[in-house]
Amino acid sequence: MNQTPQGASGQALLFLTDEQLRKGIEAMFFAYQGFTADPDRILEGMAYGRAHHRAIHFIHRSPGTTVNNLLAILGVTKQSLNRVLRTLIADGLVSSTVGTRDKRERHLHLTPQGATLERSLSDAQRDRMRTAYRAAGPVAVAGFRQVLEAMMDEDMRRHYLTLVDKPDGR
Repeated sequence: MNQTPQGASGQALLFLTDEQLRKGIEAMFFAYQGFTADPDRILEGMAYGRAHHRAIHFIHRSPGTTVNNLLAILGVTKQSLNRVLRTLIADGLVSSTVGTRDKRERHLHLTPQGATLERSLSDAQRDRMRTAYRAAGPVAVAGFRQVLEAMMDEDMRRHYLTLVDKPDGR
């Protein structure tokens, strides 16, 4: 990679070629496949997909979240989310309660069975991330997080920041 000399601010500027960016894009695609492969295998026998996994993950991270909040986080249509939630509720993984202040709101929680599934899905991804982070080292991990955060749209960054420092509760 080409770097310019240290500037007045003391930071080196990084100039990337289209080829280097293409390699990064392809690495992201293949890394995402690896990141989702383990949960996909777990969900395969249950007739669930990644939309179910994402809903379970974010309901776990924000117990009592509303359907509208989950819609905003996942960036899916109401119809698509309702299809996923109906299945998760019917299968006893998610409970839905009517809001106490606003009867139109539905608050979502994982059931004990849903929490067990969430744990197995997240454990698989944590193991993969832990291995990769250890191989890369702390400086690379911090840089990777900076890159991911810089790629987020403003709305997504806002949702992310509400979760980033929230303990997992395990």
